[in-house]
This record gives sequence, structure tokens and C-alpha cells, in this order.
Amino acid sequence: MLTRAPAKGGQGSGGQGSSGQGSELARYISPAGMDALRGELNTLMRDERPRIVEIVSWAAGNGDRSENGDYLYGKKRLREIDRRVRFLTKRIEKAIIVDPAQQPRRDHVFFGATVTYATERDETRVVTILGVDEADTVRGEISLVSPVARALMRARVGDEVRLVTPRGDEMLEVMAISYPPETGGRA
Repeated sequence: MLTRAPAKGGQGSGGQGSSGQGSELARYISPAGMDALRGELNTLMRDERPRIVEIVSWAAGNGDRSENGDYLYGKKRLREIDRRVRFLTKRIEKAIIVDPAQQPRRDHVFFGATVTYATERDETRVVTILGVDEADTVRGEISLVSPVARALMRARVGDEVRLVTPRGDEMLEVMAISYPPETGGRA
């Protein structure tokens, strides 16, 4: 059983080097996560924004804009939509798509791994490590840059890793690692 400190910086996706910068790790996203971002962007641009523009145009024709709730709310909603569109556009442009199904080193924890680990309190937890824009703790998904993911990174089954928490260090033991099934030809 190997005991080691939490990984510092870079992660890599097996065979692909990483500069070790947290900002680069924050750009990693799975193909499904990228599809979700693109879907949200398309919905905002194709459905939501035109609908709100129509409401604002109608409300503007109703006279005094300073006391027109539909107009004021519509303009506010348009600013929110435009802000989200800018954010999504930048995230999509800078994203690094990593397909967990193509991971060659399936005996180590990397992006996209589903990891079963035990805590010092004999609690067993299962988490999937995904990108910052797609992780959902309700579904058992954690961000690649989260403390737990950073501690687990590159570990193998049987390894004990140290998780640094505000209450002090905690040891986690990796019980199982899995990835989505391979999907044919590798890129």
C-alpha cells in the first residue's frame, strides 16, 4: 500500500503532459459536458433571447419605459442572457475536450474516472471526476480542481492519499477505479 501526499498542480490525461497550471485543468471537459454547454448556448440564442427581445419590443411600444415592468424586466433579462452567452462562448472556445472512454491508463485516477474510496471513518464514497462546468455533487460528480479530486489524482487501487481539509489531514484509500467503456477507435 502506497501512501503519498496530494498531487501538486498538473493532471494530464495519460500520456498527455500538462503545464501544471490550475487554469488549464479548469478548461478540461468531457464530450457530454461540451454538448451540454453548446446546447445551453444554442437554447439561449435560438429560443430565449429572441423571445425576450420580442417582449421588450412590445413593452417599449406601450409608452413610459421608466414605469413599464415588462420593459424593465425584459432589459434586465437580456443583460443576464448576454452575460451568460459571453461566458459560454469563452468557455467553449478555450475548452480542452477529454474523452474518459479513451483513457489508456485505466489503473490510475485521471479525468473522467469514477473512484470508490474509503475515509478514515469507514465511509465509502463514489465520485466521478469531471470538469468545473459539468460537475454536479448531487449526482456524485466532483470538479477536477476540487481538493478531493486533486488528492485522488494519479492514485491506483490500494493507494492511500492525504486529503488536506480545514479540520486537518484525512487519509483516503482508493478501493476501485473505473472509466466509461472504450468507444472504438482512439484519436
